Amino acid sequence: MATIVRAIDVGFGNTKYVKASSGGKVDCAHFPSIAFDSVSDSTGEPLGGKRNTVCVPVGDLWYEVGPEVVLAADGFIGRNYHDDYMKTPEYRAFMAGALNLMKVDHVDLLVLGLPVAQFAARRAELEKSMTGTFEVGKRRKVEVRRVLVVAQPQGALYATFGIAASSEKKQGRNLMIDAGSRTFDWLVTRNNRVIGKMSHSVNRGVHDMLTKIAGAIASEVKQDFRNLEAVDEALRTKKPLRAYQQSFDLSKFDSMVQKIADQAVTEIQQRIGPSDDLEHIVLVGGGAHLFQGAVKRKFPGIKISGVADPLYANVRGFQLIGEQYVRENQQLFGDAGKAGSEALVQA
Repeated sequence: MATIVRAIDVGFGNTKYVKASSGGKVDCAHFPSIAFDSVSDSTGEPLGGKRNTVCVPVGDLWYEVGPEVVLAADGFIGRNYHDDYMKTPEYRAFMAGALNLMKVDHVDLLVLGLPVAQFAARRAELEKSMTGTFEVGKRRKVEVRRVLVVAQPQGALYATFGIAASSEKKQGRNLMIDAGSRTFDWLVTRNNRVIGKMSHSVNRGVHDMLTKIAGAIASEVKQDFRNLEAVDEALRTKKPLRAYQQSFDLSKFDSMVQKIADQAVTEIQQRIGPSDDLEHIVLVGGGAHLFQGAVKRKFPGIKISGVADPLYANVRGFQLIGEQYVRENQQLFGDAGKAGSEALVQA
């Protein structure tokens, strides 16, 4: 029987997961990292019709998650923007929801990620807590037999350099940046090996931008405004934001957005030192489009590349890392194919 490898990237903004993988082609999907709690399974409610969600039990409550979770809104959207995110019931619900949507009965190896700053201290804890059998809703259970946790930008690093890298990108020092909702992570590599002391993360992400803009709009209309999801969509689509029967052109907040981006990228500069030997920068993550200008300003003259579907860059790389891990550790999983290229190692 084939070894089943899957990957999940539980972000503060979106939960990304792998539906299938074959021949190096990784099929990904995502849903908002929003969960609405209830005392019972709420997906069977007839009002509003059937929605594409799943209700999963965690502790004494049920949490509804999935692609159409906004249709389950109760007027309040809570987010867990703190360092213990991985220990919250919502995190567990996002995991269970992703496992449900994968439509598998078990996973031999599940690959997850952590922010760079938390990786060393919390890797073992996350691997232990996410191994076992989970109730994933709709009377289903999924067994996760083994978990591998990597630093989040390591996924993008492997997807970019580990599979289709050109020799020029593998040489010298390279910078991988993952612009996320809460965390701004980066890895520095030399010859495809991670330089740990130069790699880090800071809590300066897209959420800070959305909060600033929402606050400015609230001041302008002199009413409460906290619809961060609407602000995020307007920034992505570059369309006016509709609120209180008004249209707001968010381009007027560009200087505010770029100030936050500059602060985050400055943290990289301070960490990595002189950039004279920096060959290449790869920028990924759901917030890549908002941080690109700051990266160009702080690192002029250095080639900056994106990737196809930057939202999925990490989870796609997680999947490839997992498949490589299986090939190199066949004694743990059985014969899953010959070993491939050299796995990532810490320099």
